[in-house]
Amino acid sequence: MEIKKGDTVKIISGKDKGKSGKVVRSFPSKNLILVEGINVHKKHSKPKKQGQKGQIIEMPGAIKNSNVQVICQSCKKAVRIGQKIEGEKKFRVCKKCGANL
Repeated sequence: MEIKKGDTVKIISGKDKGKSGKVVRSFPSKNLILVEGINVHKKHSKPKKQGQKGQIIEMPGAIKNSNVQVICQSCKKAVRIGQKIEGEKKFRVCKKCGANL
């Protein structure tokens, strides 16, 4: 999976199309990612102890990694990611400007 924790991504499809945020967590086996402030759902929780009030909690939901594009730090655009191999190491590269991600 090309998208990693800490990347800034732009949503390209779905209800949050056009928004951007930072990747909080990635699930490579399921091809899902959690993005900060995107795909937020409300969950109602019951009181656990006597005298405690119930509340509504906002929780982020995971989205498919195919619905996002990484934002390059050098050209500030949503880009596709390529790979560059130098010796034994692999680098993620911006397809537009060629900078390392």
